[in-house]
Amino acid sequence: MKIAETAPAPATLQFQKRQEKDATMADPALAPALGNPAVVGLGAFGLTTMMLQFHNLGWVGLAPVIWLGFIFGGAAQMIAGFQEQKMGNNFGYAAFSSYGAFWITLSAYLLASTSGVKMLALTENDLGFFLFGWTLFSAGLWIASIKVSKVMFLCFTLLMIGFVSLDLVNWGHPELKLFASWVLIFCALCAWYMMFHIIFHSLFGRDVLPVGKPLV
Repeated sequence: MKIAETAPAPATLQFQKRQEKDATMADPALAPALGNPAVVGLGAFGLTTMMLQFHNLGWVGLAPVIWLGFIFGGAAQMIAGFQEQKMGNNFGYAAFSSYGAFWITLSAYLLASTSGVKMLALTENDLGFFLFGWTLFSAGLWIASIKVSKVMFLCFTLLMIGFVSLDLVNWGHPELKLFASWVLIFCALCAWYMMFHIIFHSLFGRDVLPVGKPLV
């Protein structure tokens, strides 16, 4: 006679799950592989930065900048930052979450500036100080990037030069706008280079696009 199978008791299931969790913690190789959130953060930062410079160069209107800023550069980059927090990466957590907030704020400013509501629009002087605050914030990450990689340091160096140039553009030096745009395009390309460095390394199993060891 076949004995009927009975489902494990809830207490037994909890014990089994606890054993599986303990085994995974004891041997990290048993843990499922996780994607690197930096590929989304770097991709979003690069594309949105590049699109804004296309606008500054007069190649596109404001619409693609605003929508990318809200969705990819803003929301997606912030999500990547929150995932970096779970990975224990404070640099990525601060950078992606903060620049995601930057793009949402800037997109809201651009949208408000076209609405005709004066109290929601920033003057050039206000925008200059807004960007100056982000310049100071970026200066701290620029110093920290010395400990990440050579390409990351180059990316933040270009970002700093671009931010300072845009500060001056809004404070009475519009002749620097072309220079700032091209500097930030190269900054965006550096971000994409690091993104594909991560993707290619995981796919090909070797360092196809080297980023260089930290300067310090």
